[in-house]
Amino acid sequence: MKSLSAVCLCALAALAASPAAARHASGKNLAAAMMRLDPDTRFEQRCNGEAIEVLHRQEKGFAPNEVVAYAFGKSEIRGGQVLAPHAAIRSHGEWYHLSYACRPTADGLAVESFHYTLGAEVPHSEWDDHYLVP
Repeated sequence: MKSLSAVCLCALAALAASPAAARHASGKNLAAAMMRLDPDTRFEQRCNGEAIEVLHRQEKGFAPNEVVAYAFGKSEIRGGQVLAPHAAIRSHGEWYHLSYACRPTADGLAVESFHYTLGAEVPHSEWDDHYLVP
């Protein structure tokens, strides 16, 4: 069984190689891979993806490519929401504090609502202690 990361890399390669048909096929592969995850993991992963998408659109000059929901404290799923008040997000090789609340759909493949607060840059001296990689 392929890992989610392997499926994501295959999907990205397909998108780069071929336009619309690849998008449809890779989307199906990614959805299938996501459905193999336990629900809590699937919800958190989908919400991390939403954080990347939303901050890319809403924060000028921001180019996020990674989120760690549990970087500075536990994330939790409560009342159908993923709550990650102590997350971190990486943009242009630097990490920033992030807090988000996200309500995924029942299957965890889409997001109904997403609210966030972007915080200060995380000093490099704190990266190792919080699972943050360059």
